[in-house]
Order: sequence, then C-alpha cells, then structure tokens
Amino acid sequence: MRVLCILALMGLPAAAQAGLEKDARALAERYWKEKRYEDANNAFRLAEKNNPKDAELKVRWGRLLLERYNLKDAEGLFQEALELKKDAAGALVGLGLVASEHFDQKAIELAQKALEREPDLVEARVLLANTFLEDGNFVAARAEAEKVRSSKDAVAVLAAMALLQDRDATKLLEEMGPHGAGYARMARHFVLNRRYEEAIELYRRAVSIDGGLDRARSELGVNLMRVGQDAEARRELEKAYEAGYRDAATTNSLKLLDSYKNFVTVRHPRYLLRLHRGEAALLQPYFEMQMERAIAAYDKKYGFRLPGPVTVEVYPDHPDFEVRTTGLPGLGALGVTFGLSVAMDSPSARRPGSFHWASTLWHELSHVYVVTATRHRVPRWFTEGLAVHEESKADAEWGDRLTPEILTVMKKKELLPVALLDRGFIRPSYPNQVIVSYFQAGRVCDYIEQRWGWPKLLEMISAFSKVRPTAEVIEEVLGVKPGEFDRDFIAWLEKAHAKEMASFEAWMKALKPLNEAVKAKRWAEVEEAAPKRISEYPEYVEAGNAYEALAAARLAKEDKEGAAEALLKYAREGGRSPQVLKQLAGLQEELGDAAAAEATLTRVLWIYPVKDEELHRKLGTLRGTLGRWPEAAAEWRAVLESKPIDKASAWYGLAVASKNAQRPEEAKDAVLAALEEAPGYRPAQKLLIELSTASKESKVK
Repeated sequence: MRVLCILALMGLPAAAQAGLEKDARALAERYWKEKRYEDANNAFRLAEKNNPKDAELKVRWGRLLLERYNLKDAEGLFQEALELKKDAAGALVGLGLVASEHFDQKAIELAQKALEREPDLVEARVLLANTFLEDGNFVAARAEAEKVRSSKDAVAVLAAMALLQDRDATKLLEEMGPHGAGYARMARHFVLNRRYEEAIELYRRAVSIDGGLDRARSELGVNLMRVGQDAEARRELEKAYEAGYRDAATTNSLKLLDSYKNFVTVRHPRYLLRLHRGEAALLQPYFEMQMERAIAAYDKKYGFRLPGPVTVEVYPDHPDFEVRTTGLPGLGALGVTFGLSVAMDSPSARRPGSFHWASTLWHELSHVYVVTATRHRVPRWFTEGLAVHEESKADAEWGDRLTPEILTVMKKKELLPVALLDRGFIRPSYPNQVIVSYFQAGRVCDYIEQRWGWPKLLEMISAFSKVRPTAEVIEEVLGVKPGEFDRDFIAWLEKAHAKEMASFEAWMKALKPLNEAVKAKRWAEVEEAAPKRISEYPEYVEAGNAYEALAAARLAKEDKEGAAEALLKYAREGGRSPQVLKQLAGLQEELGDAAAAEATLTRVLWIYPVKDEELHRKLGTLRGTLGRWPEAAAEWRAVLESKPIDKASAWYGLAVASKNAQRPEEAKDAVLAALEEAPGYRPAQKLLIELSTASKESKVK
C-alpha cells in the first residue's frame, strides 16, 4: 500500500506534484521516525525530485543515509546542498560527521565553519567536543561540551571523559538519563581507546534503552567478536541485519563468523592458535615456535604472566583481517590486539617480501602484555613504540627501517612532540603520518632505554596503568620536561641519521641513474656508484636498492664472493625479498658455506614460508648436511604440507632425517609412505631394508 501511494504521487502532473511536495517531505520524515527507512528514502527521493533546489531537503536526506551508514551518497547530498547554499550549516555538520567517520582532521574545520555560520548550532558543538575527545584533548572537549550542557549528547561527552579518566560519572549519567545514543557514543570512545570490555557494557546499555539503535547493536556484535564472545556476537549482528542495518561491517562480520568452520584451533596452556584449515599444518610449527619464544621473553622482560591464554587468529584472506579491524584508526594493517586476543594477516595474505609475519607476531604479543599490565589505559604511542622496539630486540634485522618518507619528515622537522604523538596515529594530518608515527614512537623507546635503561620503560608502563597524560609521566619518570625531552630526542635521532639526512637529496637524484645503468648492463659504472649509494643510505633495501645492483655487477664478472657479500649486507639491513635472499643462499652454498646458506633461508621462513616447496626442500637438505636432523625432519614435513608433485622423494627425505634423528618408527612410516607413492623407488627400498635389519638387531639385543 505504501509503495502504491508513492507511485501514485510520482505519476501526478507537475503542478499536482508541486502541491504535494510538502506532503512527500513530511511523509519522509514520518517514515524515518517510524524506522521505515526504505520508505523514507523513496519519499525523500520524490520530494527532492519536486524541488531539486532545496538545500535543507538534501541535508535531511543526507542525514538519513548517514544514519544508515551510506557515507558516499550522504556526502554527495551534503556537497550538493553547499552548492545551492554556500556555508549551509547543516551541510557543513553533515560533512563533518562523514569526516569524523574516517578520522579525518577536516571534521574539526567543518564543525568550526558551521559554528561561524550558526554559533548556537548544538550539533556542531557536540561534534567538536567528540572530535577533541577522540584526539585526547580533554580540555578542549570539556570546554565545547560545557557550552551546550543542556544537550544530552554533550553530557554524554562529559560522562565519557570522566569514565575514561577513571572518575565517578554517576551524577553525569543521571543528568543524561536513559539516552541510548549517548551510551553508544560513549562506547565508541572506549573502543578508540582499546578498552573493549568497557565498551561492550556501554553498548549493551545503549541497546537495552533503545532497541532500535541498529548501528550500536552492530558495533556491539563486532566488539564481542574482538574479545572472543562469538555466540553473543552472532546474535547481536543478526538482530541488526534483520532490522535492515546491512553495512559492510555487519554483513562481513557475519560472513567471517560463518567462515570460522574452515579454521582449526591449536590449544596450549599459554595460547590458542586459530589457523585456516588449508595452511594450518604448514604454519603451525613456525607460529608455535615464535609464540613460545616471545611469551618466554616477555614473561621475563615485563615481570609477569598473562592472566589467561592469548588467542592468535591468522587470516589468509586480508579482507577477513580487515573485518576484524573495522572502525579502528591508524592501523598498520598487519595485526591488531584486543586485550588477550590478536588478529593478524597470514603470510599468504600478502605479496612475498611485503610482510614479516614473525616480527608482526612479536609486535602484537608485546601489546598483549603492555595493554594487560596497564589495564588498557596506556596511550597509543607508547604501546606502539614499545612493540616496535621489541621487534628489533627479538632480531636486529626485524625492526622498522628509515624510509624515504620518514627522512623527508625529519628533514622538514615535522615530527610531533612526544606529548602529542598519539595524534599521528588517530588523526593523521598528512599521508604516511601513521607510518612515521610508528617509527618515531619506536625510536623514542629506543632512546629512553639507551639513555635511562629498560627499568625506566617498566616504570612508564606502571605509571600508565592510571589514566595520565604523557607529559606528566615523562616528567615524573624521566625527570625532564617534555620540551627538553623532545629537544634531546630529536638531537639524538638526527645524530644517528646525520649521514642519511645530509646526503638524502643527492641519493635521491643518483638512484635513478644507478638503476638505468643496471638495465643497460653498464657494470663498471654500477660497481663504482653502488657502494656510494649504500654508504649514503644503508637502510634503503626496497625496490631499486643499491645492494642488488652491486651484486649484479659483481656477478657479471663472476665475483660470487663479492656478490654474496653485498647481498648479506642487504639481509642484515632488513632486506625482505624472498627471491633475493634465496639468491644469496645459493651463492653461499656454492661458496661452500652451508651454515650461512641455512641461516639465510631461515630468514625466509619468517617472511614467506607458504607456497614454496623449493624453500623447504633446500632447508631440509642443508640442515641434514649440517647434522641438524630434527630440524631437517621438520622441513621435510613442510615439503609434504606444500602439496608436492613428487611426494615419494619428500617422504624419503623425511625418512632419512627421522632415522638420523633416532626416530626409527617415524622413519619406517615415512619410507613406507614413499614406497606407496613409488614402489620401485630404489633408495627407499634400500632404507627400508636398513631400518628392518636395525629393528631385528635391536630386538635380539
């Protein structure tokens, strides 16, 4: 009946439609209020068709779409409204709300512009207060909220602020009253501060007050997933979906929950490891090895054991990982920690060489300890900085490198003061600022350890277990004013990279000619220029680096030793191309250094151990050559999990390794499997006879 009514309106003559324009608009508002969103959208479309020059109508339609999380179309309507009416305050607020969803700094600018137009616009003031609170600027947030204290949404900001600072918010909550939207907004602030359990309770309160808050219900479901409460998460997500709230987060989270049947869970007293069934057998030994190393190291370094097992989820499809991080700002998009739960990409989710999964795992497990120790109160910059710091402590080759983007920022002197470093993660003001902030935070922790020692970093962890500003903790624990700290840190950092900063422009200009010389095979020119480029910027190991150029030039004149030397320096500076590292291992083996070749290929395991049967075969062979038979057996198992065409030789390799590792029963099982694949396989037949003879002799004894 409703559809027929709208169709009837659309079929009327132009004059009649114009007369009914007001009715269509009123109908849209009524349907919206009744949560009949599709009908409201149709009515707005009719009203806008009758009067396409009505800016306020476009704003209202845009707000409907924004509420239903159609950000793109909402933004388009707000822009159209501004074209019709310059500086329309409602349109500016709408665009500010869209910007805030993307953690865009423009949200503040747009809200302020709306207030210039309409100083009493409460919604713009609340937007400012919420945005300042997201930035951690409590003083500015409180000032804006107090100006519109009569608004329940403003009181919600004040209540969120009090709770985030662990202060009593009872009176503020009483003042706000049963305002579901206020509780939902408070919950979002707790999510942004990674206090997920508290956020969940606030979301529960929001939907208990107003069951029609579909977005809050969806966000409740998403956050329940983050802390491992999948059954309740599914119930809440399905309720939101059935109510018509079908944004990407809701639908993709439900799909992800459905996909969990394709994962296997490895259970250990200290951890749960969730791996996709298709790669679990291959990856499990490597992940368990690094998890056990990291947990043992962090138990000792941080001085406590986690209160329960940590769950690590590994996703072979990057979009699945993205679902787990929906709505979180400033992520490096490799891994994320939710208290005692970690989600991360599998190495198979990334291009070979673009992702060091082992360092990411150590990074995220550091978060688990620090976040737990501080009861989730730690500022973002500090926990990220410690995690980056820990990567290099696990292995000097693993840490973040000085990229050209970081060097550019350093030269422009645009690094943030330590007291404001969180903003570089949450609301970046230029491209790549998140990456720069990771690097800076890591180097800050390096600097603190170098100057004051590791115990001071532990003291800072303890200090951050209460909600305290960075400036206060710096001064109390380190005994220096924040401004003095910034000055000394920058001086230390610039001294450490003085050569790179001084020669950066020259290096930039010279790199292209170097690579052109490589393409043209002008090897004498390459061999002369490449060492200069390396000395100017030794940490540059990305595409077009001088190490590979130098190795190619030396190989052109059959200097394998010199080429291996260049590529080994590449590896030690953190070069991560599996292809280049395998080339280095091949040269080392040719030069008779099996131990060096094995060490080089082991580097590849922590980068890209998947879809590479050749890697595991070579490692199995090298470890056997070195007499490291249990490790050789592990690699032959990896060959078998790589689905080789020649299974017989893989089973035989495992049989030989197991025999020499003093595991005769495993060896016999493996050699029989080899013969099942290839009954005429002579080496396997011979080995079976040896094993049978040894078994009989053992029984006689």
